[in-house]
Amino acid sequence: MFLVHVNYVKPAEVIDELLPAHRKFLEANYEAGLFLLSGPREPRTGGIILAQAGSRWELAAVLEQDPFVTEGAATYEIIEFKATRTGKALRFLLDGEC
Repeated sequence: MFLVHVNYVKPAEVIDELLPAHRKFLEANYEAGLFLLSGPREPRTGGIILAQAGSRWELAAVLEQDPFVTEGAATYEIIEFKATRTGKALRFLLDGEC
């Protein structure tokens, strides 16, 4: 499991221009089963993505395709962790491992 910390490095106006393309990128990766949860941070300095990928390198390769990255508007920090507990609503994420 991975937590992706998105950091904006360009002004909000640039982020807003790229937002439609970024949302298409997100949707494609939700459809592929890679992304599980995402949203902007408050205050709006970036975002968070919860992802389930085969490896850090697989995830990094996908993130490099994000318009925020290709246009130099954001950077990513990938944090890998082993999920060991959840609430009932997210128990399926553990794949039977508790």
